Amino acid sequence: MLRIAIVGLAQTGKTTLFHILAHAHGAQAASSRTETHVGVVAVPDSRLDRLSAMYNPKKTVPASIEYLDTPGSVIDLLRSGARGAASIKEVDALAHVVRAFHNDAVPAPSGEVNPKADLENTDLELILSDLAVVEKRLERLEKDVKKLKNPVLEREFEAVQKCKTALEQQIPLRQLEFSEEERKLIRGFTFLSLKPMVYVLNLDESDAARTEAADEFAAEMGLARKPRTAVTAVCGRIEAELAELSDAEAAEFMQSYGLKESALARFIRTGYRLLDLISFFTVGEDECRAWTIHAGSTALDAAGEIHSDIQKGFIRAEVVAYDDLVAAGSLNEAKARGQFKLEGKEYVVHDGEVVHFRHSG
Repeated sequence: MLRIAIVGLAQTGKTTLFHILAHAHGAQAASSRTETHVGVVAVPDSRLDRLSAMYNPKKTVPASIEYLDTPGSVIDLLRSGARGAASIKEVDALAHVVRAFHNDAVPAPSGEVNPKADLENTDLELILSDLAVVEKRLERLEKDVKKLKNPVLEREFEAVQKCKTALEQQIPLRQLEFSEEERKLIRGFTFLSLKPMVYVLNLDESDAARTEAADEFAAEMGLARKPRTAVTAVCGRIEAELAELSDAEAAEFMQSYGLKESALARFIRTGYRLLDLISFFTVGEDECRAWTIHAGSTALDAAGEIHSDIQKGFIRAEVVAYDDLVAAGSLNEAKARGQFKLEGKEYVVHDGEVVHFRHSG
């Protein structure tokens, strides 16, 4: 399951964002992991809804994302020690809520609303956290390299030294280019500044109709686009009300504020794009289900996402495009139209394809 930690400074609205997501349709919220709130959110996908209507299965299972609302500000979290930082080290990405709203009843801790400064301060804390890990590891590596003359340790030393040089220049590791070998060598450190980052601008009510213009807001605030980052916008106060309404009420409410879609939909789409994720589907009378994989994944990779036994016993993948299946009305008709393909292990699965895996065992 995709896991994203919501981080940010105090009074930015990150807990409000978590509740917006956790109250969404299909969400399950719980409190665990020592004050970290966890919400599992169903990914809305009209394609899965359409497939479910076609097959009328016993159950329909959407893809899901686990969101973590970390306690306190990210700065306080990292300063709380190993246990505090551990809650965000295992996630796939960070969602940094940046305050861009004014509210006298909720004063900004620094005395002014300054998104650019908040962003830089949080990134600095992530950088300092990583630098402490790097310096400790380099100290040990220097001794081991001299004593053991091990080529693997030497390459690790070079990779970690590369990280140290960037961090000392206050450059987050997500902005660096790493070879596949370098990524493997540093993967175990779970560097925080290496994680992809979604900047979530929390806007004033007066800007609610412009939530689709996140890039424009970012430019106005001096937030330059950087590698492995993305930006989206929400209006926390309005979206919190929206999350409590029925679908019909929500549609009318959104229209009154000029909103085209919910924060949930924008947020998920931004995260999928940042992490280069796509969905494929499995269908049948028992279950229709959406699966999340990285773009470029092979049929063998996709089989492993379902179950390791299917991956081990892989024989072939039976593939049809979503649009073709819907237009045909059934798999048999898609086959009759020549739109049904038999593919091997190396076939690259595309977004929206319906796949059935033949396997032994």
